[in-house]
Amino acid sequence: MKDVRTKDVKERDVFEYALLRVVPRVERGERINAGVVVYCQARAFVEARVHLDEARLLALDPAADVAGVRAALRAVEGVCAGGERAGQAARDDAGRRFRWLIAPRSTVVQPGPVHTGLTLDPSGEPERLLDLLVR
Repeated sequence: MKDVRTKDVKERDVFEYALLRVVPRVERGERINAGVVVYCQARAFVEARVHLDEARLLALDPAADVAGVRAALRAVEGVCAGGERAGQAARDDAGRRFRWLIAPRSTVVQPGPVHTGLTLDPSGEPERLLDLLVR
């Protein structure tokens, strides 16, 4: 008899993800989760999903540049999408775009540590993780 659990594991692909964090005042170190970037090497897949809770951001810093934060989050989505929206990264493969996005920065929008998982559907992971970790 076949072990169904073994079959499921073999069909799954490894994926990596990092949270996108908004740190409105770097000197205070307070942050909110505002998105996720997912990468699956086996499928050459990279995608970001974002959700900015403006009320939470403004609770941390009433003078936060909400429009600027939104623009930075949209830029991350653009780099993941590739093409013209990716700017200088347009010709890079999915892995290079992911690695560039998760590189540490001291800006208002920062990547968190990279985590891994297994999935049958990499394209479903960004929304699942956004619901689980951000919203």
